[in-house]
Amino acid sequence: MIALKTARELALMREAGKIAAEALRLVGEAVRPGVTTAQLNQIAHRAITRHGAVPTFLGYNGFPAAACISVNDEIIHGIPSARRVLREGDLVSVDLGATYQGYVGDTAASFAAGVLSPEARRLSDTTRESLFQGIGAAVAGGKLGDIGAAVQRHCEAQGYSLVREYTGHGVGRALHEDPAVPNVGLPGHGIRLKPGMVLAIEPMVNQGRMEIRTMPDKWTIKTRDGKLSAHFEHTVAITPDGPVILTMGES
Repeated sequence: MIALKTARELALMREAGKIAAEALRLVGEAVRPGVTTAQLNQIAHRAITRHGAVPTFLGYNGFPAAACISVNDEIIHGIPSARRVLREGDLVSVDLGATYQGYVGDTAASFAAGVLSPEARRLSDTTRESLFQGIGAAVAGGKLGDIGAAVQRHCEAQGYSLVREYTGHGVGRALHEDPAVPNVGLPGHGIRLKPGMVLAIEPMVNQGRMEIRTMPDKWTIKTRDGKLSAHFEHTVAITPDGPVILTMGES
């Protein structure tokens, strides 16, 4: 069942989204060669808790950190570690959530440690662009498949592939709510989008093939072919006046 949010709930989700957005911004500013992913996680944890929020990911199904930090061929769910030191040219994807007064803001972005190769920069830019293509299709009266179709069209036109096994999702009181929001789809197909829906739209885009593999830690997901992956995400409210990004942060 898809829970439609009230105006009060959307206001709380906007606050959660601001906290998550600030945490992501601060982590992104700290991404550079020589920094460990554990240090980045500490920044995320402090940024979330200082506003009276709770790191949504910490303890979620046993996840041991406030942020998922995935590097290069790691797609999602990378576990921060004091042994993982960033190197020049690493592509670093950070995914985090903040729970504020019972409501979740969920966001992600990929950052450069130093200077990215042209190939990595193009992948990251295309993934970010595809997120906004998907958001642009998240309009009341449209269909869920419109979102995935917009993401898919943009990425595949650049020669990239999209992860199928993991998707975006509804979000609200829980991190993962109905519906699933695939990053591929057919225009005009799927459930109708209604005001009050809140969706986490999150393209996970691979430089090479779409196939994935799960690492022995049972969390980290990598590209099977060892090529790069990028990840961007926003929490988006469907409104009568168009999509509203709740995790954009302060303007």
